[in-house]
Amino acid sequence: MKDLAGKVAVVTGSASGMGFAFANRFAEEGMSVVLADIEAEPLAMAEAAIKARGARVLAVRTNVLQDGDVEKLADAAFRTFGNVHVVCNNAGVSGTSGKPVWEAPQEDWDWVFGVNFWGVLRGIRAFVPRMIANGEEGHIVNTASVAGLLTAADPYSVSKHGVVCLTEGLYKNFKTLNLKLSASVLCPGWVNTNIADAGRNRPAELGEVPDPSSLPAAVQAGLAAMRGMLQNGYQPSEIAQHVLDAIMTDTFFIIPAQEYIQEAIKTRFDQVLKRENPTTGLF
Repeated sequence: MKDLAGKVAVVTGSASGMGFAFANRFAEEGMSVVLADIEAEPLAMAEAAIKARGARVLAVRTNVLQDGDVEKLADAAFRTFGNVHVVCNNAGVSGTSGKPVWEAPQEDWDWVFGVNFWGVLRGIRAFVPRMIANGEEGHIVNTASVAGLLTAADPYSVSKHGVVCLTEGLYKNFKTLNLKLSASVLCPGWVNTNIADAGRNRPAELGEVPDPSSLPAAVQAGLAAMRGMLQNGYQPSEIAQHVLDAIMTDTFFIIPAQEYIQEAIKTRFDQVLKRENPTTGLF
């Protein structure tokens, strides 16, 4: 997709962080933007900010845990703009109890997978058939993480592995069927967002977010270190430029990761090819 002016982009998780940066960048290219987020007030603020740039904007409060919400998002986007050309399935959460896999509550898995994996799949199901039917060029960008290229036994990492696999298969489907659509998977390293506070949106029926002070000291230290890494990570606007470039050059893997993380990825895949046992402490 070389010329995005006049096209339409849908971005989930777009009230803040990377999603808001994607929407801003698309608006700069002359695209109409559909914003989707579970948080109503930040969503309204994001809508106002992008409208102030002169862009055409539609904001739809969306809970990607719900099939009906994602279908309503697609209905609103196609009804308002006639077609959709770029879909960024970006909504994501990181919440976990910090417990080992054999002790982690089922609710942790249900929530994180519900947003990070099923939310992406819902977006594909809701938008792709209509994009195919309209017959125009289009691109799907699914947000995973470098965690989806490394390994850990926690809901976040496992869900992101699922997104990488799903998106690669989607890309192959598009190419095999000679469709005018393509796909990219975004696997960023540390980015300065508020994902560490995603628990504020955890549904009550999926359990309360654990009080950080109740967690083991090692887990608390890890969470503090993660917040520091996030604050010193890439700015969302930098990631947005990588995403735009990937759409325009049809690049599948988008991996804006810090150098030491890229080395960890290389080490892991080298071990796979050499049939070596996994090494702890890669990331």
